[in-house]
Amino acid sequence: MKAWIAFGNIFMKDMRSYYLKPPNISWGLIFPIAWTLMFFLRSPVPLEVRDLLPGVMSLSILFGTTSMLAVTITFERKSRSFDRLLLAPISLNLLMLAKTTGAIMFGVINAFVPILFASFLTDLSGINWPLVLGSVIFIAITSTFLGLFVAVSVSQVFEAQTFSNFFRFPMLFLCGLFIPVADLPVFIRPLSYILPLTYGADILKTAVNNNGVLSLSLSFLMLLLFTAFLFSYSIYNVNRRWIL
Repeated sequence: MKAWIAFGNIFMKDMRSYYLKPPNISWGLIFPIAWTLMFFLRSPVPLEVRDLLPGVMSLSILFGTTSMLAVTITFERKSRSFDRLLLAPISLNLLMLAKTTGAIMFGVINAFVPILFASFLTDLSGINWPLVLGSVIFIAITSTFLGLFVAVSVSQVFEAQTFSNFFRFPMLFLCGLFIPVADLPVFIRPLSYILPLTYGADILKTAVNNNGVLSLSLSFLMLLLFTAFLFSYSIYNVNRRWIL
């Protein structure tokens, strides 16, 4: 019981201190919306809102979950406030889950903001909502654990910001969000399939427009594997670098 009380307190503290702050909300939402508007303004042909929706949702989750998580954990480690959390009556695994649950929930909420905007612009009938929810949750989890992976791999806040963008910005072009993976040069395509967002975005495409190219079972399996790897490696790094 004490462990779960500690879990809840850590979760609520992070929500109040980080995830509900205006800068995080703006970076998680305004950037994907601005990116979408760029497509509408620059495209020589009309674009369907539903065609863009899976990509915008994926971007909202990715930037919403990683924009603060990697930085805040690095900052807490630098200020040694994270060291105090290690003294809490809670296992390391549960502690890291408490630190990431807020980001996961924030990412899920972010995903449905583009849907709200799209509902005023186009007909959303025929969407497989259970599949949308499943893919959104998995994208939020893998994106959050990617932020955790970044946080435990660096020691300075500016390094966390740089390292996060090293992963995030290539995903804009490599994960099939707006440009199909099949249209990429052959020598670049393997990079797409080692990024978790490729599989999450493809599930969303199947759920929204029924035009995904990968099997659902393969995509969910790959997301599970990415989740296990990123979390396990992050815990290993914390034990090796942060705990004597």
